[in-house]
Amino acid sequence: MQRLATSEADFERRFAAIVDDRRTSDVDVSRDVAAILDDVRNRGDRALVEYTMRFDKHRLSDEADWRISRKECEAAYRDLDPELRDALELAADRIRSYHGAQLPEDRDYTDAAGMRLGARWNAVEAAGLYVPGGRAAYPSSLLMNAIPAKVAGVERLAVVTPTPNGEANPLVLAAAHIAKVDEIWRVGGAQAIGALAYGTDRIARVDVVTGPGNAWVAEAKRQMFGVVGIDMVAGPSEILVIADADNDPRWIAADLLSQAEHDPTSQSILITDDAPFALQVTDAVELQLRDLATREAAAQSWNDNGVVIVVDTLEEAAALADRLAAEHVELAVAEPDPLFAKLRHAGSVFLGRMTPEAVGDYVAGPNHVLPTGRRARFASGLSVLDFMKRTSFLSASPDGLAAIGPAAVALAEAEGLPAHARSVALRLK
Repeated sequence: MQRLATSEADFERRFAAIVDDRRTSDVDVSRDVAAILDDVRNRGDRALVEYTMRFDKHRLSDEADWRISRKECEAAYRDLDPELRDALELAADRIRSYHGAQLPEDRDYTDAAGMRLGARWNAVEAAGLYVPGGRAAYPSSLLMNAIPAKVAGVERLAVVTPTPNGEANPLVLAAAHIAKVDEIWRVGGAQAIGALAYGTDRIARVDVVTGPGNAWVAEAKRQMFGVVGIDMVAGPSEILVIADADNDPRWIAADLLSQAEHDPTSQSILITDDAPFALQVTDAVELQLRDLATREAAAQSWNDNGVVIVVDTLEEAAALADRLAAEHVELAVAEPDPLFAKLRHAGSVFLGRMTPEAVGDYVAGPNHVLPTGRRARFASGLSVLDFMKRTSFLSASPDGLAAIGPAAVALAEAEGLPAHARSVALRLK
């Protein structure tokens, strides 16, 4: 874990190295993923059968081996502990409500020149969602991906998820029931992304692929962009906590570990204006690591990638945060709004001491699928717009074309495109 202070002479050099660091898997997967995708494109279901047996020890033969039925999802929902079922329903309701407010409005108007102009929004016809299986099976991620797609109006929602040894996570199935998923296929990895993008005899192709996954899944999505739309190429998780000394150090330590426990390549950063408080937080981190079930991953993440920065004043924090452009930013101060007003680059911001990032992962409502790796400089979290596209339209009346057509002719001729110019000029005559 690195300790920095803005008052130190070498601060800028050390901080720049943190900003420029790329925490990625040490395995170069690009070539392997390209080979898998090409194999799925050429051999379709036969390739899926072989990869699923090799990686998941699950044999795809009859329909039940390939798909998880709606009845199985409904049964998993009924069998859930009532408290868990209520928690999933609460999360789904809040996610649905928040994303419903994101639906864009069509535009249709006539301007001063007499031209009718506008734009119409439509959902994509089909979307594919990747849901990790095995140890990293997250029903919350299914809700965060599936519900915005349904709110957008996607007609067909296909989930792919690995089922190691044929075992599916009942919480994921219950979440699929709540989200009204249309299809669930028992395939995972890069091969599942290829199946969604290219289509096979069994799995029809989709228009957009979203959802988290390991390095192979992320690389497959990157390579398939253009064949299908994707939400983003996700990297290791990140949290930046800006906190003053009036916080309980145990709270801040738990917040930092909430992301560290995801993966050894995750990163947790604390910025504070109080050096003794920084020491209290790091001591609390070490104490909480002792009995954390996810200690192995969390400890490696904290030791390898954790950062504590002491600033002279919290006024400096916003500029540093913008350079980091972190996935999650907590403003654990008494009056977070003035600091928030200065912050431009962040995936999602959590305002005040009583707003831990973890509440946003589950039940707050905004999406937890967020840009990582400084991509918050130019990208946003998952929304209904990722499952929609905008079609512009225009209609020229004779007067409208007369008003703007000559300028189009002049520009077309200047660009050396005479057929463009003629197609307008003939109508003007």
